[in-house]
Amino acid sequence: MSADVVVAHARSWIGTPYRHQASLKGVGCDCLGLLRGVWRDVFGVEPELPPPYTPDWAESGADTLVAAARRYLVEIDARDVAAGDVLLFRWRHGLPAKHCAITASPASMIHAHDGACVTEVAIGPWWRRHLSHAFRFPEI
Repeated sequence: MSADVVVAHARSWIGTPYRHQASLKGVGCDCLGLLRGVWRDVFGVEPELPPPYTPDWAESGADTLVAAARRYLVEIDARDVAAGDVLLFRWRHGLPAKHCAITASPASMIHAHDGACVTEVAIGPWWRRHLSHAFRFPEI
């Protein structure tokens, strides 16, 4: 498996509208739905399905997104991100990670954001300040 394959599949989701808890290319997805869809595209069946979650699910409590990523992805140093890696973001220090994206390059990422469609954007200073964890897909 190569990072280029991951990036190509992630880019194939660009333009998919944002839909909370969805994971259907061209129909709708949220950030986790994008990650789940790329996993299915690359590896087949998802290792587990997420439980239902509300838009404010990560405002307090356990770091469930990080825990799930640690079960199925390989944690890497955030300074070592490359194309095809998974990034997790937290909005404020002390809160659980709430957003995820897939890097298209060390300087850009593909993500689904509330109120928009899946897009590729620069990983600018704001995103870098909120980056909490980085992971690599297994076998890459």
